[in-house]
Amino acid sequence: MENSAFPLRSTLILAVTGVLGITLPLLLMFAGVLDDYLARILVIGGVNAIMAMSVNMIVGITGQLSLGQAGFLAIGAYACIFFNLDLGFPLPLAAACAVLLTAFAGFLIGFPVLKLSGDYLAIVTLGFGEIIRVVFINLKNLTGGPNGRQFTTIMIMDTRFGFVVVTGLLIAVLALLQNFLRSSYGRAIMACREDEIAANSCGISIFRYKMVGFVIASFIAGIGGCLYAMVNGFVKPGDAQFLRSIDFLIYVVLGGMGSMTGSILAAYVLTSLQELLRFLQDYRLLIYPLILIFVMLFRPQGLLGMKELSFVGLFDRVRDMLGGRGKKEETP
Repeated sequence: MENSAFPLRSTLILAVTGVLGITLPLLLMFAGVLDDYLARILVIGGVNAIMAMSVNMIVGITGQLSLGQAGFLAIGAYACIFFNLDLGFPLPLAAACAVLLTAFAGFLIGFPVLKLSGDYLAIVTLGFGEIIRVVFINLKNLTGGPNGRQFTTIMIMDTRFGFVVVTGLLIAVLALLQNFLRSSYGRAIMACREDEIAANSCGISIFRYKMVGFVIASFIAGIGGCLYAMVNGFVKPGDAQFLRSIDFLIYVVLGGMGSMTGSILAAYVLTSLQELLRFLQDYRLLIYPLILIFVMLFRPQGLLGMKELSFVGLFDRVRDMLGGRGKKEETP
């Protein structure tokens, strides 16, 4: 009975934490403490955090270096617009179709790409992102060419609704991804990351599990792309460029490769920092390299390393502290 109650207790704690994570900032927005500008920073930070999880799935969990995740973001964003505006699908159905299409694109690209590793894989994925950008520039009827394409949703006009949707999906993706990583498939992927030869000797198909990780990362990037289009209301081929992928990679390196919660924390911190330093104009672009230099010098494993923030563990520690204090007060 105790073992069966433990998953239920953990699920309840995580559910309550997720609800509080959405409700408390929302109440602050209604109270006027968080204005639309600050709320929008939280929304953009949530989209960046989803993309950071996508990159971390490949770089931190699968152990492959990919520099083309911005290409998957652009595929998801443009596909969502195409299904909604051109084919007339309802927005939720259009987003679902766009995410599946992005995952399928990851499946097709993964076959030739995952035969490589290390620097070769990074170069090929970098080339993939540039190919996507050039293709979208030339498909003017579908993408609007270099000028991009407009997209109007309620999430642009109502920042509070956008915050609820983005944060809710972020929490859902994080919960599902962490449960997946604890499964046999997730452990097999991490075994491939640690030692491919040892994993192969244990009967684990290296290519198969790399492909699973790559497709899941593409699926998450598709979600990020759909939300990016809904939140910004404008998508251009430049969103698939190399520098966008580097931004997402920086979130992962700063938060800790292999730590999903670390990547999320870094995405929110760097997104907020970019806005706080806007008065520096173009000089704020120097902040990212400086942060990376200091991180590599003083904490090369990132903020959390490979550890995860555990709300269940935090709840248990707080309970033990309060329980210990109560016992001390009762002691004569």
